[in-house]
Amino acid sequence: MSFVARHSERDAAATGALLGRLEDFRATLERRFPLAPAELTVVVHSSPTQLAMAHPWLPLARLAAAPASRRYFAGWFTAREIHVLAPRLLAERASSVPGSLEALRLSSLHEYAHVVIGLNNPGLPPPFTPHSFRRYVRWAWLCEGAATHLSGQSRLMGPAVARRLRDGGAPAFPPDARDAQLLGGTLFDLLEDAGRADAGAELASRLHPDGPERALESAFGRPRREIEGEWREYLAGAAAARPQS
Repeated sequence: MSFVARHSERDAAATGALLGRLEDFRATLERRFPLAPAELTVVVHSSPTQLAMAHPWLPLARLAAAPASRRYFAGWFTAREIHVLAPRLLAERASSVPGSLEALRLSSLHEYAHVVIGLNNPGLPPPFTPHSFRRYVRWAWLCEGAATHLSGQSRLMGPAVARRLRDGGAPAFPPDARDAQLLGGTLFDLLEDAGRADAGAELASRLHPDGPERALESAFGRPRREIEGEWREYLAGAAAARPQS
């Protein structure tokens, strides 16, 4: 009802299931955000090269990300379109650890969440321009974190979090652009676990004029130091609870 698709004949059945999942997800976000757009086109790509050629910003974002999270850059978005890899290609991209394939299968929801966030937060893309891409990088923990959380991916990335903590040292707080997709969602998970899901939606919908740290203090209702301590404990617990990649 809300989406149309462009895809190869080979991917017709899988694309139909993907559109059904997107329709349900749109109904969920419509209850949390003032604007949840319809009439979007979903472009299902038959190869990673085809996807990268359609969206030159995607390889740049993937290159800037931590190695543990690069496989999850499996789509991109514009104001009127969602671009994703064909579902059959996601199994080739997934690692062997629990949760990896499941997280990749949520890529279309991740990209639609980006569209919703950008529509409700005029400070964020789409559209992508050199200026808006710089803002996306500065607020990447919010852009990618909110999309990863809303799509359900962040709860599945414990093994990737473990790899990141093992190989990459202590992450910045809030996460920098390198860690945004992998770790940004955990901040929104913490808000939800604390019963502040509405604060998470508000956080995603507005760029605080005093910067990211003030935005988090406002959302959590606590000083930065306390939030950071709880967040680092949460990361350690999430990593320890699941097999490492």
